[in-house]
Amino acid sequence: MKKVDLTQGRVVSVLMTLALPIMGSSVLQLTYNLVDMLLVGALGSEAVASIGTSSFLIGIANSLQACVVISTGILVSHAIGRQDFEAQKKYLSVGFRLNLIVGLFFAIFTALVGKSFISFLNVQNEAVEAQGYAYLLVSSPMLVFSFFNFWYTRVYNSFGQNKMAFKISTIGVILNLILDPIFIYLFKLGVLGAGLATLIANVVMTICFYLKSRTLFELDYQTNYKKEDYFKMIRLGFPMSSQRVLFTVVNILLAKMITTFGTEAIAAQKIGLQIESITYMVIGGLNGAIASFVGQNFGAKAFERIKQGVRVAMGIGIVYALITTVVFLVVPEQLAHCFVREEETIKITANYLRIVGVTQVFMAVEIICNGVFVGLGMPKIPATISVIFTAARLPMAWLFIQGFGVNGIWISISVSMLLKGVVALSVYRRKEKEGILNVTTIKA
Repeated sequence: MKKVDLTQGRVVSVLMTLALPIMGSSVLQLTYNLVDMLLVGALGSEAVASIGTSSFLIGIANSLQACVVISTGILVSHAIGRQDFEAQKKYLSVGFRLNLIVGLFFAIFTALVGKSFISFLNVQNEAVEAQGYAYLLVSSPMLVFSFFNFWYTRVYNSFGQNKMAFKISTIGVILNLILDPIFIYLFKLGVLGAGLATLIANVVMTICFYLKSRTLFELDYQTNYKKEDYFKMIRLGFPMSSQRVLFTVVNILLAKMITTFGTEAIAAQKIGLQIESITYMVIGGLNGAIASFVGQNFGAKAFERIKQGVRVAMGIGIVYALITTVVFLVVPEQLAHCFVREEETIKITANYLRIVGVTQVFMAVEIICNGVFVGLGMPKIPATISVIFTAARLPMAWLFIQGFGVNGIWISISVSMLLKGVVALSVYRRKEKEGILNVTTIKA
């Protein structure tokens, strides 16, 4: 298995070759998430709400781990582009070690603080709290393996080996789909069964990634790398990681607001997010593709090629987002009804989809711009934009709740998506005019 040169060939063909496997992986994951929600949703709104509450702590862990994933992807893709094989090996090895440390830490941390965290959310439902903590206990060891699956996927993308990452993701999703109904219904484990199925699938994926990676790159387990190498990786990935942590923290605080509107509202948000992932998981494929494409071409100083790639990715992303907007606006009740039967939950979910549906294009633009800036080694830009406008959701939500109830929270989310998309595109265009793609070096 060899690396794929992303600095050669037609831009459209290269981008689509990169994006389609990532999109395929995203669609597979989306399929699993939707089926998982269908299976859990059949247990009732309380079961859905229990996973929804526990998922926030897992989200914080994933956000912090993104520091290692993003920095490894940037440094490795740049090294590949300039054909610096020693640097490539060094950053892969440092990234692997950091990822292991972060994974073990959060596995222990999640198990220890999980119960207190769920109590903090003040769900006011003992069944939801008990099931949520049980789900967290199973998910804590899973974090080590899911962290490596994220890391390997990003590294494979840097090498242009998206197809292999897609195949391994397919194995994990199919295994999850098989195990879910067995553990949830046959063994009557409910929400705990969903967590066990996810744990086993992630373990199998990690084993597959590791075995295949030995034919793609070599890790150095012996060399004692300098502290500066570790700190460089942390500094580079920290802006995007901190942005994701803030995003999760804001969602936790919004969740506290949502809990005041009842269990149905908590379940509605969880279901709405899963349905909305129809947009952002597929657009995420373009994000991964453009980040890898820009990374290698930046290392090779192919600046005009980068500009072409950005235009192509934007065109594809906007068209797709427009399609999902139409779907969310036209059939929101029907989509919600697929997951839950309680009329109040369906009503709240439908309102969520209508409100966020009008800004899907802006979300797509922001996600693609994020990929461009990450590929250039400039993660501080998208991180700053996201921090400002994600944090703005809290005061906006408080304000809008006064007149629109729980819909005010959805409105705050939609407005922030619009602002992030507009500002991200404006900053990219300004940087392009300033000649950011005509220089030979960019400081991370």
